[in-house]
Amino acid sequence: MRSERELVLRDLSTALFASLPRRDQRRKGEQYLRGLLAAQGRRSIRNVAVCLGDPTLEQSLHHFICSSTWDWMPVREALADWLDQAIGPLAWVVRQMSIPKSGRHSVGVGRGFDVHRDQTFDGQQAFGVWSASEQASAPVNWRLLLEEAQGETQEECAASAALDFARLYDASRRPVVLDTPTRDPEATIRRFSDAGVPVLVRLHGTARLTVREAAMPGYGQGAHPAQRILDAVKGLRRPTGWLDPAAPSGVRQVPAVKVRVGLPSTEEGPGRGLVLLGEWENPRRPPTRMWVTNMAGAPASALLRLTKLSDRVGRDLSGFGDRAGLRDFVGRSLRGWHCHTTLASAAHAVEVLTASRRGGERYVPGIPA
Repeated sequence: MRSERELVLRDLSTALFASLPRRDQRRKGEQYLRGLLAAQGRRSIRNVAVCLGDPTLEQSLHHFICSSTWDWMPVREALADWLDQAIGPLAWVVRQMSIPKSGRHSVGVGRGFDVHRDQTFDGQQAFGVWSASEQASAPVNWRLLLEEAQGETQEECAASAALDFARLYDASRRPVVLDTPTRDPEATIRRFSDAGVPVLVRLHGTARLTVREAAMPGYGQGAHPAQRILDAVKGLRRPTGWLDPAAPSGVRQVPAVKVRVGLPSTEEGPGRGLVLLGEWENPRRPPTRMWVTNMAGAPASALLRLTKLSDRVGRDLSGFGDRAGLRDFVGRSLRGWHCHTTLASAAHAVEVLTASRRGGERYVPGIPA
């Protein structure tokens, strides 16, 4: 009987490589995926070839990853379709992945800032779009922040990663959680609202918004920092729950509050239908996280459920990202980086899905989970 992992791998490979026009490309794609899953240590092309039992494969695999003409975007779309059935995602979560590097021998290396570790580093800054449910998550699109991209900020790169995929894949079918703290959300909110994509944007406490809440008449003039607005409505916080498989009861609660807000320079358009969401782990301290969203009609519990998907992505990246080789490409080729990272994302999906099913649930190819 085939193992659970083998069933998942074969089913995914069939879906993933259907867009590749040549049989040899489909064979190389599956070989590389299997090598990523089997290799120990860094998932370099050489180690992938060695773990497949044929070191002479290194040259052909290098050509497949760095020089072959196959298009990685249809493969990413196929991965997203497959994950739709496998995990039932609630949202796409956009998260930075820092890739420390020494030297300048890899594409996109520069001085960066890791927003999740609050520290600078030398290396690459990649922004992944993750298909996320409360049980599992895996990346389906990537964008690398390049030094030569004139003036592109982390926030712009993260938003582009999501919106580029939205235009190709119709991501408006579910919301985007942009987990890249921003001090100036106006341009980002406008981009998503103009595209018709619902979004939750994580904020720095200094991000300025206007208040449109009737319960706060003293804040009707001018823009105020998001943290100051939330400090003023502490008395309106309510225990808000969301599904959390790690909680003993399956539900976890934190104090949270919604405030109707607007963008400082907007009287009409996308800036009028916004909500500021604050969540607290410790009610006596400042908000743990702050978000602004164009989903003004959604209840706080539904919004909080979406924001918590960023924690799911963080756990899965920490637990499985390096095991799948997401940070392991070395080279100057941007094409090579995208091709490797696409297949490493598929390896990550296999790792996450087989880990999430170890409680005894069987994987059935083609049947929604």
